[in-house]
Amino acid sequence: MDDNSELEYAGFWIRVWASIIDSVLAAVILLPLLTAVYGTAYWDSDRFVQGPIDFLLSWVAPAVAVLLFWVSRQATPGKMAVGARIVDAITGGKPSTGQLLGRYAGYYLAMIPLFLGFIWVGFDSRKQGWHDKLAGTVVVRKKAGTTQAVQFSNGRASED
Repeated sequence: MDDNSELEYAGFWIRVWASIIDSVLAAVILLPLLTAVYGTAYWDSDRFVQGPIDFLLSWVAPAVAVLLFWVSRQATPGKMAVGARIVDAITGGKPSTGQLLGRYAGYYLAMIPLFLGFIWVGFDSRKQGWHDKLAGTVVVRKKAGTTQAVQFSNGRASED
């Protein structure tokens, strides 16, 4: 259990780094698999989805992996690498599975208007993207300096 005064909201750039780490890990795993299944012609095709294996590897597997990490660790490997985790915005505790499903669905909504829902993290006082607001979550990490401490409305300390 962390004391709220030891936490800060994870801002835009630290979350960008986490996303880059996650993307590189996914590419290292998925690109060789896609090439093994479809050959190098896969990379020259204009088709959005090459077939059922492509759909499973490119869309379903990443979604399942992200959700499993969120449910079990409150973070993807990228978030873990930067010391960040997802918590309930009101209690600071572990988000429900429903919240995490809504958060993932919110990613797609946040992308539609030129990724504005993600850019919003840089301007929001609690560093929430639209997906966080939709799900009632915030991303926190241990304080790195003189930033403002995290405030939860129930006054409780964050739970792991």
